[in-house]
Amino acid sequence: MQKIYPDAAAALDGLLFDGMQICAGGFGLCGIPERLIDAIRDAGTKDLTIASNNAGIDNEGIGMLLRTKQVSKMISSYVGENKEFERQFLAGELEVEFCPQGTLAERM
Repeated sequence: MQKIYPDAAAALDGLLFDGMQICAGGFGLCGIPERLIDAIRDAGTKDLTIASNNAGIDNEGIGMLLRTKQVSKMISSYVGENKEFERQFLAGELEVEFCPQGTLAERM
């Protein structure tokens, strides 16, 4: 198995599919898989369920995937700094499962 790839898109080649669940690490915008999130956005993979402690902010982190409407469900413990998340949630466009931080970590 190859463990070193030239870029994020190559690392994800053949792994992405519509409707998949992705667990994304990091805390806030620190330690998030930025290049992998960019590659998922660029691949156009949609109907994603994202499990992460937060939803990023507008156009940063998972917020980029929300902006492009690639996320259909968020499983998170904190979502308070993303206006697009708020808009989609209130409009009924995004399913949300709130999960306490410790429970989310155990589930992962």
